[in-house]
Amino acid sequence: MAEQLFQRDIYGQTLVKLGSVNKEIVVLDADLSSSTRTNLFARKFPDRFFNFGVAEQNMMATAAGLASCGKTVFVSTFAVFASGRAWDQVRLAISYNNFDVKIVATHAGITVGPDGASHQALEDIALMRALPNMNIIVPCDGPQTAEAVEAAANHPGPFYVRLGRSKVATIENKGEFKFGQAQVISEGNDVAIIACGIMVSEASLAVKNLAQQGIKARLINMHSIRPLDNDVILKAAKETKLIIVCEEHNIIGSLASSIDEVVAENFPVKVIRVGIRNRFGQSGEPQELLKEYNLSSADIEKAVLANI
Repeated sequence: MAEQLFQRDIYGQTLVKLGSVNKEIVVLDADLSSSTRTNLFARKFPDRFFNFGVAEQNMMATAAGLASCGKTVFVSTFAVFASGRAWDQVRLAISYNNFDVKIVATHAGITVGPDGASHQALEDIALMRALPNMNIIVPCDGPQTAEAVEAAANHPGPFYVRLGRSKVATIENKGEFKFGQAQVISEGNDVAIIACGIMVSEASLAVKNLAQQGIKARLINMHSIRPLDNDVILKAAKETKLIIVCEEHNIIGSLASSIDEVVAENFPVKVIRVGIRNRFGQSGEPQELLKEYNLSSADIEKAVLANI
């Protein structure tokens, strides 16, 4: 059984590690530090932590100001607030100026669960992807969260790192993490399954079930949405002729759209999207919602069998 970890726990622990080495790191939060786990940094470095209350727009503008003075700024809140409520400040104050601000948003996607549509960010990657200069990472599990946060800290410019609320299974045999380079977790030429975030775990289960039916699926963890690993995508397109894209996000504007653009311009093949089909979320338990929105491993398997 794969180890289950909270990504946000790993985020908080990694912040403390980075803050111990780099004295120029400061952390901002919007009254949710116990949920985002930035409270771990606050306890260790209270003079470098700032709680803005429920004022996300002010927080993003201040983050830009601190970055303009040479600080590396980590700023956190729930994904729906980081991307939607404060988008104007992210766009003009942070992204336009290419400032060193790392937006690490938690509680993304449908698996936020009972909080419902108001708190389920299903459009956040699309909003961030539309911004010039913005780098985007969607780690698939706990260990990769640490690698993503460290990559953001070590690369200049603005970042959006998307984390969930629930525990996620640790994915084995991922290989070395390199920002901007996808990880091929399993080989196969019958179909390519490209996933990000928690959907890598669901896709991994589907790959195992497909193997029992004689279907060899190539599983690709596309943790970096920007920059996107075009080479891995095109290699998969040429060798499998069928791509299934899995994301816990609206199918418009995120990972599936990114891959559609790459293959349409370079090597057109069939791309099937397993994602949220332009709906808002609703209250429910995470596993129930994955089934309701057709994001389970069984749904991925069904998509493969219907199109192979």
